[in-house]
Amino acid sequence: LVAWIKGVCVEPPKQMLTLQIRGSGVEKLMLILSLQKIVKAGDKDLDGQLDFEEFVHYLCDHEKKLRLVFKSLDRKNDGRIDSQEILQSLRDLGVHISEEQAEKILKSMDKNGTMTIDWNEWRDYHLLHPAGNIPEIILYWKHSTIFDVGDSLLVPDEFTAEEKQTGMLWRHLVAGAGAGAVSRTSTAPLDRLKVLMQVHGSRSKTMGGIIGGFTQMIREGGLRSLWRGNGINVIKIAPETAIKFMAYEQIKLLIGSNQETLGIGERLVAGSLAGAIAQSSIYPMEVLKTRLALGKTGQYTGMVNCAKHIFLKEGMAAFYKGYVPNMLGIIPYAGIDLAVYETLKNYWLQHFAKDSADPGVFVLLACGTTSSTCGQLSSYPLALVRTRMQAQATVEGAPQMTMTGLFRHIFRTEGLRGLYRGLAPNFMKVIPSVSISYVVYERLKVTMGAKSK
Repeated sequence: LVAWIKGVCVEPPKQMLTLQIRGSGVEKLMLILSLQKIVKAGDKDLDGQLDFEEFVHYLCDHEKKLRLVFKSLDRKNDGRIDSQEILQSLRDLGVHISEEQAEKILKSMDKNGTMTIDWNEWRDYHLLHPAGNIPEIILYWKHSTIFDVGDSLLVPDEFTAEEKQTGMLWRHLVAGAGAGAVSRTSTAPLDRLKVLMQVHGSRSKTMGGIIGGFTQMIREGGLRSLWRGNGINVIKIAPETAIKFMAYEQIKLLIGSNQETLGIGERLVAGSLAGAIAQSSIYPMEVLKTRLALGKTGQYTGMVNCAKHIFLKEGMAAFYKGYVPNMLGIIPYAGIDLAVYETLKNYWLQHFAKDSADPGVFVLLACGTTSSTCGQLSSYPLALVRTRMQAQATVEGAPQMTMTGLFRHIFRTEGLRGLYRGLAPNFMKVIPSVSISYVVYERLKVTMGAKSK
């Protein structure tokens, strides 16, 4: 079978072959997994089997992709890839490795000992490895919108030119928005509890803990009240995602980068500015979400009624209360989130990526969850002050303070702990949010035909 694949035999095999897989247990497992991926990738009629025509179609299609990848890596156009070209290609994707590690990658494919890879060596190595070539690293390691923890301040994804031209980009964004909607709805009770603890935590005895908070919400408005404010939180996902991505693409052009992917510093600048533009566009919806979450049963008939009530009593300026701390919070959130993610990614690649750049689901989720958690922890005091400013008019007897005034007041009356009220339910929703987002995102990608290559 292998001889026929490589063109040595003219006639294809006429019967099924039994393969004896030699090697260690790990090598056997890797080969079995590769074969399973080939069957999954080539099975057009979805019968769980790979017939001869499907196998030939898979090989032809996969070889075309490998040829394009080889040409993109061959920067000198000499028909060979050396370690420096591998090193530079990985750096362009935002992955930094040493020269020794680049040489190890090259040696795994170099059969004749020339320390370069020609087309035949490249093809033979990757033909039966559907998920092991270098450009797929960026597909595995995209810091994606699937890591939705309810605060859309993440740096946007990097999409290839092909994804933009074929419309895959918007399918990914729609899948991400759908995943965020399901994730936020699933964790909405914890999100509302966080808002209530941020605003009322120091004033209410029954709001002293998680169980007490849930008990108070159910007693006041029943089970349905646990999802109060979730509607506007879901509605704002789509416009925020679209505006953020379009702004990010324009800012990339202004930065002057001619690469598909930016460096970490450029991504941080472009992502922070895009996040600020998106947040400015939908900020009144943030205020509405907070007011609805704090509202009592029957106080508002819906989001339109709430908006009308705020406008008539407090004026248009009320829709931008807390805007300054919200904008200031984007920089530490996005910066630490991205920095931690890149650090964890590069650590894994340097210490554990021996045969493939594919980290697996659990590594991706662990990196995304850890980086998002660190980002939230760094910007949480600003988020708390933002929420307090949004809610000042709803708390009887509360003075209308500025951002710096609120910081001083909270620190003086509640101590450092007061700046982190509501942190427990906020962290409790991170793991389920990320997990649910990932599962729904992958299902929606398949449904919409937006599978990663």
